[in-house]
Amino acid sequence: MNILVCLKQTFDTEAKIELKDGEISTQGIKYIVNPYDEFAVEEALKLKEAHGGEVTVISVGPERVQEALRQALAMGADKAVLIETEQDDAYATAKLLAKAIEGMDYDLILGGQVAIDDNSSQVATRLAEELDLPQVTIVTKLDIDGDKAICTREIEGGSQIVETSLPAVITAQKGLNEPRYPSLKGIMQAKKKELKKITPEELGVEVESKVETLEVFLPPKKEAGKIIEGEAEEAARELVRLLKEEAKVV
Repeated sequence: MNILVCLKQTFDTEAKIELKDGEISTQGIKYIVNPYDEFAVEEALKLKEAHGGEVTVISVGPERVQEALRQALAMGADKAVLIETEQDDAYATAKLLAKAIEGMDYDLILGGQVAIDDNSSQVATRLAEELDLPQVTIVTKLDIDGDKAICTREIEGGSQIVETSLPAVITAQKGLNEPRYPSLKGIMQAKKKELKKITPEELGVEVESKVETLEVFLPPKKEAGKIIEGEAEEAARELVRLLKEEAKVV
């Protein structure tokens, strides 16, 4: 089966975010494959090993995103496609992915259930709508049976089993699998694998961002905690006073 994996490059989870001239400074920042997308890549590789076929990873972003695609190729993906653009909001990304995917042969589209940088969790859902495909999100177990997928998805307080026809868009949640590390052989092979770069113009798509950034700022620093000393009764009265007058939560 032919599987497409939508992948995003994000800041390292341990990166220290700093602002410069009202924008996020990228100086010294390390970029990684969005962790939830790694689950999607791993699941695609497992399905390929079980059913045969081909895995293609596809991303939207600037030239540096090639590093993330090369990592997926080193893990075992067969081909990669980069739609090279600076636009990165969910609307534009989904439009561009849909246009690129229209001409591809695929049985399944996988992606992470959320990107850790913007936390919007919109792209896969928008993509499914653009392609008029069924979608199942937050999946922790995936089984393929012929032309259908049986998905166990995470819901509040438990899990839900959903069966859908293929092709479909399915997003991966933590727990679906444990992503493999690229081997030295895989890293060397990745250098020879196809990584195709295309532009929105070549796709014939003119997409205007639907998001306007008005201001970028860091959250306020947390104030130091207070230690209330004294006897229990006295401390309790002081705690209630602080909650009412300062914290204003009671």
